[in-house]
Amino acid sequence: MKEVVIIGSGNLAEALARTVAGSATLRLRQIWARNAARGEAISRLTGAPRSSEPDRLAQAECYLLAVSDRAVGEVAARLPIPPDAAVVHTAGAVSMDTLPFARRGVLYPLQTFTAGREVDFRRVPLFVEASSPDLLAELEEAAGALSDTVLRAGSAERARLHLAAVFACNFVNHLYALGAEALAPTGLPFDVLKPLIRETAGKALAAASPAEAQTGPAVRGDRETLRRHLEIIGGDARLKTIYELLSEDIWEISKKTSHAPKP
Repeated sequence: MKEVVIIGSGNLAEALARTVAGSATLRLRQIWARNAARGEAISRLTGAPRSSEPDRLAQAECYLLAVSDRAVGEVAARLPIPPDAAVVHTAGAVSMDTLPFARRGVLYPLQTFTAGREVDFRRVPLFVEASSPDLLAELEEAAGALSDTVLRAGSAERARLHLAAVFACNFVNHLYALGAEALAPTGLPFDVLKPLIRETAGKALAAASPAEAQTGPAVRGDRETLRRHLEIIGGDARLKTIYELLSEDIWEISKKTSHAPKP
């Protein structure tokens, strides 16, 4: 599994294309993208040819589908992929069996990607699944050319990984946005929160469990401070609901953590 075609033009497709193009053992044959402009941009970044026409899909040993979850089955079915090729999607929450091919698999990178922002793929955990033991071995070897951490995970495990990632990444980033929203009336820039964000993330990474690194009024049961914060929020029912739900959950988890046996 040396020759690879990447299908897609989003953030992950770009990151994968950069990584495969820079690999010493894999060869990026083509970028195939319905979005011709994005496909061309990724082509310029990697030096690989690109196409947006199904009848100009390049021949390869592996086709990596880096498309949206809802497009995996539809895109795969409409392309003239050789029957002996491996077809591998990259979605966390999509079953491997969505792919209508005998040699099918999954390569799921547990990371967030942004166009134009380079990610060190060697540090990205890759979770793999395949339709046969032989293909799984091939896929593990190819994944090992991209990352230092390659682990097996079936569809059920991968779906739970994806759920965990939504909590740890997407929801946390949304809370940063809410922090900026709460700060806006003061006229102070979001930059003043960045040292706090860095230290909070650093403590969570260093702790045996993120729950052990929790601080703030909710974990202390400081009802007076919580009340004052709710007064500041005022009539914003949406923000008040989020604040109350999170504060109560932090308190409940802190009680469980404080009673847990110490190792």
